[in-house]
Amino acid sequence: MGMLDRFADIIKANVNDLLDRAEDPAKMVDQYLRDLTESLAEVKEETAGVMAEEARTARMVSENNKEVEKYDGLARRALQAGNEGDARTFLAKKQQLEAQGESLAAAAEAARDNAEKMRAMHDKLVNDIETLRGRREAIKAKVAVAKTQDQVNKVSSAGDSAAAAMSAFDRMEAKADEMLDRSNAMTELNADPTDPAADLERKYAEAGSTAAVDEELSKLKEEMGL
Repeated sequence: MGMLDRFADIIKANVNDLLDRAEDPAKMVDQYLRDLTESLAEVKEETAGVMAEEARTARMVSENNKEVEKYDGLARRALQAGNEGDARTFLAKKQQLEAQGESLAAAAEAARDNAEKMRAMHDKLVNDIETLRGRREAIKAKVAVAKTQDQVNKVSSAGDSAAAAMSAFDRMEAKADEMLDRSNAMTELNADPTDPAADLERKYAEAGSTAAVDEELSKLKEEMGL
C-alpha cells in the first residue's frame, strides 16, 4: 500500500508538536491547515478505493462460499440418486472452490486491514483539521497580542530614552544657570569701588544747581508781573 507509506507521517503527526516548533504559529496554523485539507481530499479518494476493494473481496468470499455450498448439495443429491461418479465430480469442484476460498479469505483480510488503516488515517485528518479550525483564531489572537506587546515595549523604551534626554537637558540648564550666576558675580566683583565723598559732592552740586534755577525762575515771574 503505497498510500499508507505516503501518509505515514500524517497519521503520526501531532498538531501541538508542530506548533511548538513553529517560529510564527499563526502562519504555521494556516499552512498546516492547507496541507491537511489537501491531504484529506487525497486520503478520502484513496480510502474510498480501499473500502471498495474490501467490499469486493468480501463479496467474492461470500459468492465462493455459496458455490461451495451449492456443489456440496449437488454431490449429496447425486449420491442420493445413486450417481457416485457425478458426486465425485461435484466434490472435486467443491474442493477447488474451497482452495480458492482460502486465497480469497486472505485477500479479504488484507483488504479489511488496509481499509481500517485508511479509515483511521481519514479520521485523524478530519480531527486535526477540526482542532486547528477551532484553535486558529485563538492562536492568531495570541500572536497579535504578542506583537502588539513588542511594539508597546519598544515605545516604552523610546519613552525611557526621552525621559533620560529631558533629565540631561535639566542638568544642562542648571549648569547654564550656574555659569550665568558666576558671570554676574564676577562682573559685580570687577566693578570699580564707590567713593562716598564723591557721591555727597554730586548731591550738593545738584542741590545748588536746583536753587539757582529756582532763583532765576522767581525773577522772571516778577518781571512778567506773574
